[in-house]
Amino acid sequence: MSFPEDLEYPEPRYHGDKGEVNATFRLASTPPDVSSPGGATHFIATHESTGGEFGLFKAELGARSAGAKPHFHKAMSESFYILSGELELYDGDKWVTGREGDFLYVPVGGLHGFRNVTDEPMSMLMLFSPGGPREEYFERVAEVAQRGREELKEFRIRHDSYFVEDFE
Repeated sequence: MSFPEDLEYPEPRYHGDKGEVNATFRLASTPPDVSSPGGATHFIATHESTGGEFGLFKAELGARSAGAKPHFHKAMSESFYILSGELELYDGDKWVTGREGDFLYVPVGGLHGFRNVTDEPMSMLMLFSPGGPREEYFERVAEVAQRGREELKEFRIRHDSYFVEDFE
């Protein structure tokens, strides 16, 4: 693979000469941050822990889990990496089947969605960049959905999630 000669890195944000001790480590055995009958979400790297650079979440969906209907984000990209099982992914044009090792990148504004239509559980990593404060979204979306369509729409918009069904 050849690389353009004018390839440049971003401007430095650290200006020291010796480096810092500032890494964080998270054990694989850490319990999920959010659990529900349909699955679990692990907050691997949060908005706060990355200084807003990105958010990384592990999602586990049970068999026949609804996931997320088609939507888009105005402020961040979202990426999906399938760890195990199968997941139907909406790429803005059609539903495709993602399997272990498959990856979907959705740029800012890109329509996307996901659902587990199989009889088996699955797991995936979801990467948001830059990292918005998605933790409240994952913690409260099921609760807010019980309160009604208008409150759910406002909650989603506050969390940069614009669902197609909200604007039809």
